[in-house]
Amino acid sequence: MNEGGERVDKQKVNKKSIAQLIGIILLIIVAAYVLFVGFTVNVYDIGKIQNTIKYGLDLTGGVNVVLEATSTDGGAVTSDEISSTISTISQRINSIGVSEPTITKQGDNRIRVSIPSISNQEEALSLIGKTAQLEFLGPDDSVILTGQDIEDSKGVMQTDSSGVQKPVVTLKFNEEGTKLFADATQKYIGQVIKIKLDDQVISSPTVNVAITNGEAVIEGQASLDEAGSLAELIRGGALPVTLEPVEVQTIGPTLGQDSLNDTFHACIIGISAVLIFMLLAYRGFGVLADLALIIYIMILLILMTALNVTLTLPGIAGLILTVGMAVDANVLIFERIKEESRLGKSLLTAIDNGFKRALGTIIDSNATTLIAGFVLFFLGSGSVQGFAVTLILGILVSMFTAVVITKQLVKILVKTGLFNNNAFYGL
Repeated sequence: MNEGGERVDKQKVNKKSIAQLIGIILLIIVAAYVLFVGFTVNVYDIGKIQNTIKYGLDLTGGVNVVLEATSTDGGAVTSDEISSTISTISQRINSIGVSEPTITKQGDNRIRVSIPSISNQEEALSLIGKTAQLEFLGPDDSVILTGQDIEDSKGVMQTDSSGVQKPVVTLKFNEEGTKLFADATQKYIGQVIKIKLDDQVISSPTVNVAITNGEAVIEGQASLDEAGSLAELIRGGALPVTLEPVEVQTIGPTLGQDSLNDTFHACIIGISAVLIFMLLAYRGFGVLADLALIIYIMILLILMTALNVTLTLPGIAGLILTVGMAVDANVLIFERIKEESRLGKSLLTAIDNGFKRALGTIIDSNATTLIAGFVLFFLGSGSVQGFAVTLILGILVSMFTAVVITKQLVKILVKTGLFNNNAFYGL
């Protein structure tokens, strides 16, 4: 009775495991189709993922320029001045319809601007390099004061007369600006004073009372972030900063497209070689490792799209490197399983012990690489940071797929009972 009951239970476990294995394989096929081919309904717009990934300058072509900031008064350029200048440059580039520019601080007084897919590079260089012009205009468009008369501007939360907190932009004028603004607000009570940055109106506040203390508030902001952005633009317009291009690099779209095609083919060849090697070296385990590797690639691409990671040539190199590291973890695990099997352990016991023994080594080796990746990200710039981001994401995902997904796939396959011969698993 007990023996028959055990046989029935075993058959149930086998059927359940077979169903799980088939379901996982079908899920992988459907997910791969949605990601790389596209489906009738694209969930979260991930279909045709190659069209949703953000590509860098080296793949799409464009202009890359390094600007050096110098102060007209001879003093050192501060970090706040660089931050405000970056905000102003970003507004200018977006105003000409360029999507996804990359603007980063480089060193203490330099700014690197990468503009992919731009058609008029001379116009972009002109817009980037000129100094911001901030003006306060009266109702008759006469200039009341300029950015040179503003000492500081911040986005803060302020409580109004009814006790409600609202986001506002504070303005603090210098001595000359205080006098000019006091005269203007006395003259234009109940009228609008326009604030223009680079000939674009960024705010049109109405004068409620005469302001003589050298401080003013701009109301009507929807959020604190919006108030902070406006304050940055005002500070940027007020800065006596000159930007001088010290390095200009132009990349044609043909070179970028050729690089993208070549690296795509290299990825296909490299990943295919890895899949074939694992299949030949570890047989049944190799098949499961290949499935886990495909899952790894899909998860990594989804994360890169969700986090808006810019894919560059060094980033692709990091992607291929992490594919090798993901397989390396599987190799380490399978070799540990082989050692446990040679000691006479049962297959399931050998699998559990093999994963446990390999876990510490996998964590140690990947932790050291993660440290190097974080150092590259925080101390590097441009393409070095792109490589570091891909490397860090790849390592984290590869550890998950190697330790969790591969283990579950292996245990499910063994429990099916379809392949009881150790030779099938390369043992």
